[in-house]
Amino acid sequence: MSILTALARAEAVESGRAQPLTTVRHTHVAERPLVLVPLSLAGEAAAPLAAIVGTDPGEPRLLVVANPRDRTQRFDFVAELARVVLSYVDGCARSVDTGAGGTKLRYAEAPQVIVPNRGGVEFVRLLGRSTRFRRPFGPYPVHRTVPILGQWLTFLRERADHPGSSMLLAMTSVLSEHWATGQSGLEDANLAALLGWIDPPGGLDGASAAALAEDPLRSPPAGPSTDPTFDNEILAPALAAVARSDTDDFARERALAALTAAVADQMRPTWDLTWQAVRLLRARPAGGSVETRWAMDRDVFTMYHMALAEGTALPQPRRDSAVAAAGRLDRLEREQARYDAQRALDDPLVMAEFRLSGEAFTGTVVAASPNRVDTSGKKAALRPHITVQTDDPVRLEPGAHLVSPARLAQQATVVSVSSVDVVLELSKGMGRSTKQPAPGSVPEVGERVTYGPVTDAYQPPGRFPSRDDTPWTHGGPPPVVEYNASDNDAVEDWS
Repeated sequence: MSILTALARAEAVESGRAQPLTTVRHTHVAERPLVLVPLSLAGEAAAPLAAIVGTDPGEPRLLVVANPRDRTQRFDFVAELARVVLSYVDGCARSVDTGAGGTKLRYAEAPQVIVPNRGGVEFVRLLGRSTRFRRPFGPYPVHRTVPILGQWLTFLRERADHPGSSMLLAMTSVLSEHWATGQSGLEDANLAALLGWIDPPGGLDGASAAALAEDPLRSPPAGPSTDPTFDNEILAPALAAVARSDTDDFARERALAALTAAVADQMRPTWDLTWQAVRLLRARPAGGSVETRWAMDRDVFTMYHMALAEGTALPQPRRDSAVAAAGRLDRLEREQARYDAQRALDDPLVMAEFRLSGEAFTGTVVAASPNRVDTSGKKAALRPHITVQTDDPVRLEPGAHLVSPARLAQQATVVSVSSVDVVLELSKGMGRSTKQPAPGSVPEVGERVTYGPVTDAYQPPGRFPSRDDTPWTHGGPPPVVEYNASDNDAVEDWS
Protein backbone atom coordinates (compact mmCIF):
# COMPACT_ATOMS: atom_id res chain seq x y z
CA MET A 1 0.00 0.00 0.00
CA SER A 2 1.38 3.41 -0.98
CA ILE A 3 1.54 6.43 1.30
CA LEU A 4 -1.27 8.23 -0.52
CA THR A 5 -3.51 5.16 -0.44
CA ALA A 6 -2.91 4.76 3.29
CA LEU A 7 -3.74 8.45 3.78
CA ALA A 8 -6.92 8.08 1.71
CA ARG A 9 -7.99 5.08 3.83
CA ALA A 10 -7.42 7.08 7.01
CA GLU A 11 -9.50 9.94 5.61
CA ALA A 12 -12.24 7.44 4.68
CA VAL A 13 -12.38 6.27 8.30
CA GLU A 14 -12.47 9.88 9.51
CA SER A 15 -15.18 11.01 7.08
CA GLY A 16 -17.20 7.77 7.00
CA ARG A 17 -17.12 7.61 3.22
CA ALA A 18 -14.75 6.20 0.59
CA GLN A 19 -12.18 8.62 -0.79
CA PRO A 20 -11.30 8.83 -4.50
CA LEU A 21 -7.88 7.53 -5.50
CA THR A 22 -8.18 8.97 -9.00
CA THR A 23 -9.64 12.04 -10.65
CA VAL A 24 -10.75 10.18 -13.78
CA ARG A 25 -11.92 6.69 -14.70
CA HIS A 26 -9.09 4.47 -15.97
CA THR A 27 -11.31 1.61 -17.14
CA HIS A 28 -13.49 1.54 -20.23
CA VAL A 29 -17.19 1.00 -19.53
CA ALA A 30 -19.05 -0.24 -22.59
CA GLU A 31 -22.44 1.10 -23.55
CA ARG A 32 -23.78 -2.45 -23.45
CA PRO A 33 -21.71 -4.66 -21.14
CA LEU A 34 -22.68 -8.24 -20.35
CA VAL A 35 -23.02 -8.77 -16.60
CA LEU A 36 -22.51 -12.35 -15.41
CA VAL A 37 -23.19 -13.40 -11.81
CA PRO A 38 -22.30 -17.11 -11.35
CA LEU A 39 -22.92 -19.54 -8.50
CA SER A 40 -21.24 -22.91 -8.06
CA LEU A 41 -22.14 -25.84 -5.84
CA ALA A 42 -20.30 -25.85 -2.53
CA GLY A 43 -17.36 -28.26 -2.62
CA GLU A 44 -17.62 -28.60 -6.41
CA ALA A 45 -15.57 -25.81 -8.00
CA ALA A 46 -16.38 -26.88 -11.56
CA ALA A 47 -20.06 -27.68 -10.92
CA PRO A 48 -22.15 -24.61 -11.85
CA LEU A 49 -25.32 -24.18 -9.84
CA ALA A 50 -26.78 -21.10 -11.51
CA ALA A 51 -25.97 -17.91 -13.37
CA ILE A 52 -27.78 -14.65 -13.90
CA VAL A 53 -26.66 -12.94 -17.09
CA GLY A 54 -27.73 -10.16 -19.40
CA THR A 55 -27.07 -6.72 -20.87
CA ASP A 56 -30.16 -5.00 -19.44
CA PRO A 57 -30.37 -4.40 -15.67
CA GLY A 58 -34.14 -4.73 -15.84
CA GLU A 59 -34.20 -8.00 -17.80
CA PRO A 60 -31.82 -10.55 -16.29
CA ARG A 61 -31.69 -14.09 -17.63
CA LEU A 62 -31.57 -16.72 -14.86
CA LEU A 63 -30.13 -20.15 -15.61
CA VAL A 64 -30.36 -22.90 -12.98
CA VAL A 65 -29.01 -26.46 -12.87
CA ALA A 66 -31.49 -28.77 -11.16
CA ASN A 67 -28.76 -31.32 -10.35
CA PRO A 68 -25.27 -29.79 -10.60
CA ARG A 69 -23.60 -33.17 -10.14
CA ASP A 70 -25.29 -34.57 -13.24
CA ARG A 71 -22.98 -34.18 -16.23
CA THR A 72 -25.78 -33.95 -18.79
CA GLN A 73 -27.61 -31.22 -16.90
CA ARG A 74 -24.38 -29.28 -16.38
CA PHE A 75 -23.66 -29.16 -20.08
CA ASP A 76 -27.28 -28.34 -20.89
CA PHE A 77 -26.77 -25.34 -18.60
CA VAL A 78 -23.51 -24.47 -20.42
CA ALA A 79 -25.31 -24.69 -23.77
CA GLU A 80 -27.96 -22.24 -22.54
CA LEU A 81 -25.24 -19.91 -21.27
CA ALA A 82 -23.50 -20.21 -24.63
CA ARG A 83 -26.71 -19.09 -26.33
CA VAL A 84 -26.56 -15.81 -24.40
CA VAL A 85 -22.81 -15.18 -24.40
CA LEU A 86 -22.10 -16.13 -28.01
CA SER A 87 -25.04 -14.07 -29.23
CA TYR A 88 -23.55 -11.10 -27.37
CA VAL A 89 -20.06 -11.74 -28.76
CA ASP A 90 -21.44 -12.08 -32.28
CA GLY A 91 -23.33 -8.79 -31.88
CA CYS A 92 -20.05 -6.99 -31.12
CA ALA A 93 -18.69 -8.07 -34.51
CA ARG A 94 -21.48 -6.66 -36.66
CA SER A 95 -19.81 -3.38 -37.62
CA VAL A 96 -16.31 -2.21 -38.51
CA ASP A 97 -14.57 0.86 -37.16
CA THR A 98 -14.10 2.94 -40.30
CA GLY A 99 -11.65 5.24 -38.53
CA ALA A 100 -9.17 2.49 -37.73
CA GLY A 101 -7.06 3.19 -40.80
CA GLY A 102 -6.95 2.41 -44.49
CA THR A 103 -5.29 -1.02 -44.23
CA LYS A 104 -6.45 -2.08 -40.78
CA LEU A 105 -9.70 -3.78 -39.86
CA ARG A 106 -11.08 -3.29 -36.39
CA TYR A 107 -14.55 -4.04 -35.09
CA ALA A 108 -16.38 -1.03 -33.70
CA GLU A 109 -17.12 -2.90 -30.47
CA ALA A 110 -15.66 -5.66 -28.35
CA PRO A 111 -17.32 -7.81 -25.70
CA GLN A 112 -17.09 -6.58 -22.12
CA VAL A 113 -18.07 -9.17 -19.52
CA ILE A 114 -18.42 -7.93 -15.94
CA VAL A 115 -18.42 -10.28 -12.96
CA PRO A 116 -18.89 -9.20 -9.33
CA ASN A 117 -15.48 -10.22 -7.94
CA ARG A 118 -12.26 -12.14 -8.54
CA GLY A 119 -14.09 -15.36 -7.75
CA GLY A 120 -16.21 -14.73 -10.83
CA VAL A 121 -13.04 -14.45 -12.94
CA GLU A 122 -11.85 -17.78 -11.57
CA PHE A 123 -15.27 -19.28 -12.41
CA VAL A 124 -14.84 -18.10 -16.00
CA ARG A 125 -11.40 -19.74 -16.12
CA LEU A 126 -12.63 -23.07 -14.75
CA LEU A 127 -15.70 -23.14 -16.98
CA GLY A 128 -13.61 -22.31 -20.02
CA ARG A 129 -11.06 -25.00 -19.21
CA SER A 130 -13.73 -27.65 -18.64
CA THR A 131 -15.59 -26.92 -21.88
CA ARG A 132 -13.15 -25.87 -24.59
CA PHE A 133 -11.85 -29.41 -25.15
CA ARG A 134 -15.30 -31.03 -25.37
CA ARG A 135 -16.53 -32.45 -28.66
CA PRO A 136 -20.00 -32.55 -30.25
CA PHE A 137 -19.34 -36.14 -31.38
CA GLY A 138 -17.94 -39.35 -29.95
CA PRO A 139 -18.34 -40.41 -26.32
CA TYR A 140 -20.25 -37.96 -24.13
CA PRO A 141 -21.07 -35.48 -26.93
CA VAL A 142 -22.09 -31.92 -26.11
CA HIS A 143 -23.84 -29.23 -28.06
CA ARG A 144 -21.59 -27.73 -30.69
CA THR A 145 -21.62 -24.31 -28.99
CA VAL A 146 -20.13 -25.64 -25.75
CA PRO A 147 -16.47 -25.86 -26.92
CA ILE A 148 -16.85 -22.52 -28.71
CA LEU A 149 -18.03 -20.93 -25.47
CA GLY A 150 -15.05 -22.52 -23.72
CA GLN A 151 -12.70 -20.94 -26.25
CA TRP A 152 -14.22 -17.50 -25.73
CA LEU A 153 -14.21 -17.81 -21.94
CA THR A 154 -10.54 -18.83 -22.03
CA PHE A 155 -9.80 -15.92 -24.36
CA LEU A 156 -11.55 -13.46 -22.02
CA ARG A 157 -9.78 -14.88 -18.96
CA GLU A 158 -6.42 -14.55 -20.69
CA ARG A 159 -7.17 -10.93 -21.56
CA ALA A 160 -8.00 -10.22 -17.91
CA ASP A 161 -4.30 -10.70 -17.08
CA HIS A 162 -3.29 -7.85 -19.40
CA PRO A 163 -3.03 -4.55 -17.48
CA GLY A 164 -5.52 -2.01 -18.77
CA SER A 165 -7.69 -4.53 -20.62
CA SER A 166 -11.43 -4.06 -20.08
CA MET A 167 -12.86 -7.19 -21.70
CA LEU A 168 -13.32 -9.18 -18.46
CA LEU A 169 -13.69 -7.06 -15.32
CA ALA A 170 -14.00 -8.04 -11.67
CA MET A 171 -16.08 -5.19 -10.29
CA THR A 172 -14.52 -5.26 -6.81
CA SER A 173 -11.04 -4.86 -8.35
CA VAL A 174 -12.12 -1.97 -10.57
CA LEU A 175 -13.81 -0.11 -7.72
CA SER A 176 -10.80 -0.62 -5.45
CA GLU A 177 -8.56 1.00 -8.06
CA HIS A 178 -10.69 4.15 -8.01
CA TRP A 179 -11.77 4.46 -4.34
CA ALA A 180 -10.14 3.86 -0.95
CA THR A 181 -12.39 2.63 1.85
CA GLY A 182 -11.94 2.52 5.61
CA GLN A 183 -11.74 -1.27 5.67
CA SER A 184 -9.07 -3.82 4.77
CA GLY A 185 -8.34 -5.06 1.28
CA LEU A 186 -9.81 -8.43 2.20
CA GLU A 187 -13.08 -6.75 3.19
CA ASP A 188 -13.04 -4.83 -0.10
CA ALA A 189 -13.52 -8.18 -1.84
CA ASN A 190 -17.14 -8.06 -0.61
CA LEU A 191 -18.98 -6.10 -3.30
CA ALA A 192 -21.85 -5.09 -0.99
CA ALA A 193 -19.49 -3.83 1.72
CA LEU A 194 -17.33 -2.00 -0.81
CA LEU A 195 -20.32 -0.21 -2.32
CA GLY A 196 -21.52 0.56 1.20
CA TRP A 197 -18.44 2.74 1.64
CA ILE A 198 -18.55 4.27 -1.85
CA ASP A 199 -22.30 4.92 -2.12
CA PRO A 200 -23.93 4.37 1.28
CA PRO A 201 -27.73 4.46 1.57
CA GLY A 202 -29.30 7.59 2.96
CA GLY A 203 -28.66 8.23 6.63
CA LEU A 204 -25.76 5.76 6.93
CA ASP A 205 -22.01 6.22 6.87
CA GLY A 206 -19.66 3.80 5.15
CA ALA A 207 -18.85 1.70 8.21
CA SER A 208 -22.53 1.22 9.11
CA ALA A 209 -23.49 0.36 5.53
CA ALA A 210 -20.60 -2.12 5.26
CA ALA A 211 -21.60 -3.76 8.54
CA LEU A 212 -25.15 -4.26 7.26
CA ALA A 213 -23.78 -5.64 4.00
CA GLU A 214 -21.97 -8.40 5.86
CA ASP A 215 -25.31 -9.89 6.91
CA PRO A 216 -25.96 -12.73 4.40
CA LEU A 217 -29.71 -12.32 4.82
CA ARG A 218 -29.52 -8.68 3.64
CA SER A 219 -26.71 -9.10 1.13
CA PRO A 220 -26.13 -12.72 0.05
CA PRO A 221 -22.57 -13.56 -1.06
CA ALA A 222 -21.74 -12.34 -4.55
CA GLY A 223 -20.62 -15.82 -5.57
CA PRO A 224 -19.50 -18.10 -6.94
CA SER A 225 -19.46 -19.53 -3.41
CA THR A 226 -22.78 -19.61 -1.58
CA ASP A 227 -23.65 -18.95 2.06
CA PRO A 228 -23.38 -22.14 4.20
CA THR A 229 -26.65 -21.41 5.97
CA PHE A 230 -28.40 -21.06 2.61
CA ASP A 231 -26.80 -24.33 1.48
CA ASN A 232 -27.94 -26.29 4.51
CA GLU A 233 -31.38 -24.84 5.15
CA ILE A 234 -32.68 -23.93 1.68
CA LEU A 235 -30.57 -25.26 -1.20
CA ALA A 236 -30.05 -28.84 -0.03
CA PRO A 237 -33.78 -29.47 0.62
CA ALA A 238 -34.68 -27.82 -2.70
CA LEU A 239 -32.23 -30.02 -4.64
CA ALA A 240 -33.47 -33.10 -2.78
CA ALA A 241 -37.07 -32.23 -3.65
CA VAL A 242 -36.17 -32.02 -7.32
CA ALA A 243 -34.37 -35.37 -7.16
CA ARG A 244 -37.39 -37.07 -5.50
CA SER A 245 -39.82 -35.80 -8.13
CA ASP A 246 -38.35 -37.60 -11.16
CA THR A 247 -41.47 -39.72 -11.69
CA ASP A 248 -44.06 -36.99 -11.07
CA ASP A 249 -44.08 -34.20 -13.63
CA PHE A 250 -46.33 -31.93 -11.56
CA ALA A 251 -44.23 -32.35 -8.42
CA ARG A 252 -41.05 -31.81 -10.42
CA GLU A 253 -42.41 -28.58 -11.88
CA ARG A 254 -43.22 -27.28 -8.40
CA ALA A 255 -39.83 -28.35 -7.04
CA LEU A 256 -38.00 -26.65 -9.92
CA ALA A 257 -40.02 -23.47 -9.39
CA ALA A 258 -39.12 -23.48 -5.68
CA LEU A 259 -35.42 -24.05 -6.48
CA THR A 260 -35.42 -21.28 -9.08
CA ALA A 261 -37.08 -18.82 -6.69
CA ALA A 262 -34.61 -19.62 -3.91
CA VAL A 263 -31.61 -19.15 -6.20
CA ALA A 264 -33.06 -15.95 -7.66
CA ASP A 265 -33.44 -14.49 -4.16
CA GLN A 266 -29.76 -15.16 -3.55
CA MET A 267 -28.52 -13.73 -6.85
CA ARG A 268 -30.71 -10.73 -7.59
CA PRO A 269 -29.11 -8.45 -4.92
CA THR A 270 -25.67 -9.04 -6.45
CA TRP A 271 -27.06 -8.39 -9.93
CA ASP A 272 -28.44 -5.02 -8.76
CA LEU A 273 -25.20 -4.12 -6.95
CA THR A 274 -23.12 -4.86 -10.04
CA TRP A 275 -25.24 -2.56 -12.18
CA GLN A 276 -25.09 0.09 -9.44
CA ALA A 277 -21.29 -0.09 -9.68
CA VAL A 278 -21.47 0.22 -13.47
CA ARG A 279 -23.49 3.43 -13.10
CA LEU A 280 -21.01 4.84 -10.56
CA LEU A 281 -18.09 4.20 -12.89
CA ARG A 282 -19.91 5.52 -15.93
CA ALA A 283 -20.58 8.81 -14.10
CA ARG A 284 -16.86 9.53 -13.87
CA PRO A 285 -15.01 11.08 -16.83
CA ALA A 286 -12.73 8.71 -18.72
CA GLY A 287 -8.97 9.24 -18.77
CA GLY A 288 -7.29 10.31 -21.98
CA SER A 289 -5.65 6.92 -22.64
CA VAL A 290 -8.73 4.77 -21.92
CA GLU A 291 -9.87 4.79 -25.53
CA THR A 292 -6.39 3.77 -26.71
CA ARG A 293 -6.41 0.72 -24.47
CA TRP A 294 -9.97 -0.14 -25.56
CA ALA A 295 -8.81 0.10 -29.18
CA MET A 296 -6.19 -2.51 -28.39
CA ASP A 297 -8.89 -4.74 -26.89
CA ARG A 298 -10.94 -4.32 -30.05
CA ASP A 299 -7.92 -5.17 -32.19
CA VAL A 300 -7.28 -8.38 -30.27
CA PHE A 301 -10.97 -9.28 -30.40
CA THR A 302 -11.07 -8.62 -34.15
CA MET A 303 -8.14 -10.91 -34.85
CA TYR A 304 -9.42 -13.73 -32.65
CA HIS A 305 -12.96 -13.54 -34.01
CA MET A 306 -11.66 -13.63 -37.58
CA ALA A 307 -9.35 -16.53 -36.74
CA LEU A 308 -12.31 -18.53 -35.41
CA ALA A 309 -14.37 -17.63 -38.46
CA GLU A 310 -11.61 -18.83 -40.79
CA GLY A 311 -10.66 -21.87 -38.70
CA THR A 312 -7.10 -20.61 -38.14
CA ALA A 313 -7.28 -19.94 -34.40
CA LEU A 314 -4.33 -21.43 -32.55
CA PRO A 315 -5.10 -24.12 -29.97
CA GLN A 316 -5.38 -22.94 -26.36
CA PRO A 317 -3.01 -25.19 -24.40
CA ARG A 318 -3.74 -26.44 -20.92
CA ARG A 319 -0.54 -24.74 -19.77
CA ASP A 320 2.17 -22.63 -21.40
CA SER A 321 5.54 -24.03 -22.32
CA ALA A 322 8.59 -22.55 -20.59
CA VAL A 323 9.39 -20.33 -23.57
CA ALA A 324 5.80 -19.17 -23.98
CA ALA A 325 5.49 -18.47 -20.25
CA ALA A 326 8.68 -16.40 -20.25
CA GLY A 327 7.53 -14.41 -23.26
CA ARG A 328 4.12 -13.87 -21.71
CA LEU A 329 5.65 -12.66 -18.44
CA ASP A 330 7.90 -10.21 -20.29
CA ARG A 331 4.96 -8.89 -22.29
CA LEU A 332 2.78 -8.45 -19.20
CA GLU A 333 5.55 -6.62 -17.34
CA ARG A 334 5.99 -4.17 -20.22
CA GLU A 335 2.24 -3.68 -20.46
CA GLN A 336 2.06 -3.02 -16.71
CA ALA A 337 4.77 -0.35 -16.96
CA ARG A 338 2.98 1.27 -19.90
CA TYR A 339 -0.37 1.15 -18.07
CA ASP A 340 1.12 2.75 -14.95
CA ALA A 341 2.68 5.52 -17.02
CA GLN A 342 -0.54 6.16 -18.94
CA ARG A 343 -2.54 6.42 -15.72
CA ALA A 344 0.00 8.86 -14.27
CA LEU A 345 -0.12 11.09 -17.34
CA ASP A 346 -3.93 11.06 -17.28
CA ASP A 347 -4.36 11.65 -13.57
CA PRO A 348 -2.62 14.09 -11.15
CA LEU A 349 -3.46 11.86 -8.18
CA VAL A 350 -1.70 8.88 -9.76
CA MET A 351 1.18 11.13 -10.81
CA ALA A 352 1.55 12.14 -7.15
CA GLU A 353 2.49 8.53 -6.35
CA PHE A 354 5.38 8.78 -8.83
CA ARG A 355 6.39 12.13 -7.38
CA LEU A 356 6.61 10.62 -3.91
CA SER A 357 8.79 7.80 -5.19
CA GLY A 358 11.09 10.20 -7.06
CA GLU A 359 10.19 8.91 -10.52
CA ALA A 360 8.41 12.16 -11.46
CA PHE A 361 8.53 15.78 -10.38
CA THR A 362 6.71 19.09 -10.64
CA GLY A 363 8.50 22.42 -10.67
CA THR A 364 9.03 25.81 -12.27
CA VAL A 365 11.14 26.46 -15.35
CA VAL A 366 13.94 28.83 -14.26
CA ALA A 367 16.07 28.73 -17.42
CA ALA A 368 15.49 27.80 -21.05
CA SER A 369 17.54 27.59 -24.24
CA PRO A 370 14.85 27.07 -26.87
CA ASN A 371 17.15 27.53 -29.89
CA ARG A 372 19.91 25.18 -28.81
CA VAL A 373 21.13 22.96 -31.65
CA ASP A 374 23.00 19.71 -31.10
CA THR A 375 25.83 19.30 -33.66
CA SER A 376 27.46 16.24 -32.12
CA GLY A 377 25.81 13.86 -34.55
CA LYS A 378 25.98 13.50 -38.31
CA LYS A 379 23.14 15.97 -38.70
CA ALA A 380 22.40 19.06 -36.64
CA ALA A 381 19.20 18.73 -34.59
CA LEU A 382 17.16 21.13 -32.51
CA ARG A 383 17.60 20.08 -28.88
CA PRO A 384 16.47 22.78 -26.43
CA HIS A 385 17.52 22.65 -22.79
CA ILE A 386 15.37 23.71 -19.85
CA THR A 387 16.15 23.88 -16.15
CA VAL A 388 13.33 23.00 -13.76
CA GLN A 389 13.49 23.95 -10.09
CA THR A 390 11.58 21.52 -7.88
CA ASP A 391 11.00 20.69 -4.24
CA ASP A 392 10.16 17.06 -5.05
CA PRO A 393 12.68 14.32 -4.26
CA VAL A 394 14.13 13.37 -7.66
CA ARG A 395 15.67 9.92 -7.95
CA LEU A 396 16.47 9.88 -11.65
CA GLU A 397 19.75 9.18 -13.39
CA PRO A 398 21.07 11.16 -16.39
CA GLY A 399 19.75 9.64 -19.58
CA ALA A 400 16.32 8.80 -18.15
CA HIS A 401 13.43 9.57 -20.51
CA LEU A 402 10.41 11.56 -19.29
CA VAL A 403 7.29 13.11 -20.75
CA SER A 404 5.01 15.95 -19.69
CA PRO A 405 1.21 15.52 -19.60
CA ALA A 406 0.96 18.97 -21.25
CA ARG A 407 3.19 17.90 -24.19
CA LEU A 408 2.71 14.18 -24.74
CA ALA A 409 4.37 14.22 -28.17
CA GLN A 410 7.59 15.62 -26.73
CA GLN A 411 10.32 13.58 -25.08
CA ALA A 412 12.58 14.92 -22.34
CA THR A 413 15.93 13.38 -21.42
CA VAL A 414 17.53 14.05 -18.05
CA VAL A 415 20.90 15.79 -18.50
CA SER A 416 21.75 16.40 -14.86
CA VAL A 417 20.12 16.41 -11.42
CA SER A 418 21.15 18.59 -8.50
CA SER A 419 19.54 19.13 -5.10
CA VAL A 420 16.85 21.47 -6.48
CA ASP A 421 17.40 21.72 -10.26
CA VAL A 422 16.81 19.24 -13.07
CA VAL A 423 18.23 19.97 -16.52
CA LEU A 424 16.28 18.41 -19.39
CA GLU A 425 16.99 18.08 -23.10
CA LEU A 426 13.87 18.19 -25.28
CA SER A 427 13.25 16.39 -28.55
CA LYS A 428 10.29 15.82 -30.88
CA GLY A 429 7.02 17.72 -30.89
CA MET A 430 8.58 21.09 -31.85
CA GLY A 431 7.67 21.35 -35.53
CA ARG A 432 9.77 20.68 -38.61
CA SER A 433 12.25 23.53 -38.27
CA THR A 434 15.81 22.57 -37.31
CA LYS A 435 16.58 26.01 -35.87
CA GLN A 436 13.39 27.47 -34.44
CA PRO A 437 10.85 25.55 -32.32
CA ALA A 438 7.14 26.05 -32.88
CA PRO A 439 5.55 28.66 -30.59
CA GLY A 440 4.58 27.13 -27.24
CA SER A 441 6.36 23.84 -27.87
CA VAL A 442 9.18 24.65 -25.43
CA PRO A 443 8.24 25.56 -21.84
CA GLU A 444 8.99 29.19 -21.03
CA VAL A 445 10.69 30.56 -17.94
CA GLY A 446 8.19 30.77 -15.11
CA GLU A 447 5.93 28.02 -16.45
CA ARG A 448 4.84 25.30 -14.03
CA VAL A 449 5.59 21.87 -15.52
CA THR A 450 5.30 18.22 -14.55
CA TYR A 451 7.44 15.42 -15.95
CA GLY A 452 6.75 11.75 -15.36
CA PRO A 453 7.52 8.30 -16.74
CA VAL A 454 7.36 7.96 -20.48
CA THR A 455 4.66 5.75 -21.94
CA ASP A 456 5.13 3.71 -25.09
CA ALA A 457 3.12 4.81 -28.08
CA TYR A 458 0.22 2.55 -28.99
CA GLN A 459 1.46 -0.51 -30.86
CA PRO A 460 -0.83 -3.08 -32.44
CA PRO A 461 -0.75 -6.53 -30.78
CA GLY A 462 0.32 -8.32 -33.96
CA ARG A 463 -0.18 -8.35 -37.68
CA PHE A 464 -3.51 -6.91 -38.75
CA PRO A 465 -5.35 -8.54 -41.62
CA SER A 466 -5.39 -6.30 -44.64
CA ARG A 467 -8.48 -5.82 -46.70
CA ASP A 468 -6.97 -8.13 -49.32
CA ASP A 469 -6.63 -10.90 -46.73
CA THR A 470 -10.21 -10.78 -45.53
CA PRO A 471 -12.86 -13.15 -46.81
CA TRP A 472 -15.30 -10.33 -47.48
CA THR A 473 -15.37 -7.41 -49.91
CA HIS A 474 -14.43 -3.83 -49.10
CA GLY A 475 -18.00 -2.71 -48.52
CA GLY A 476 -19.48 -5.96 -47.23
CA PRO A 477 -20.21 -7.03 -43.65
CA PRO A 478 -17.56 -8.68 -41.46
CA PRO A 479 -17.51 -12.45 -41.12
CA VAL A 480 -19.83 -14.04 -38.57
CA VAL A 481 -19.06 -17.26 -36.74
CA GLU A 482 -22.10 -19.49 -37.03
CA TYR A 483 -23.12 -20.84 -33.62
CA ASN A 484 -26.52 -22.25 -34.60
CA ALA A 485 -27.36 -25.91 -34.53
CA SER A 486 -27.65 -27.80 -37.80
CA ASP A 487 -30.85 -29.37 -39.05
CA ASN A 488 -29.59 -32.80 -38.01
CA ASP A 489 -28.72 -31.70 -34.48
CA ALA A 490 -31.10 -32.87 -31.80
CA VAL A 491 -30.81 -29.55 -29.93
CA GLU A 492 -33.11 -26.74 -30.99
CA ASP A 493 -31.91 -24.21 -33.58
CA TRP A 494 -30.83 -21.04 -31.79
CA SER A 495 -30.83 -18.77 -34.80
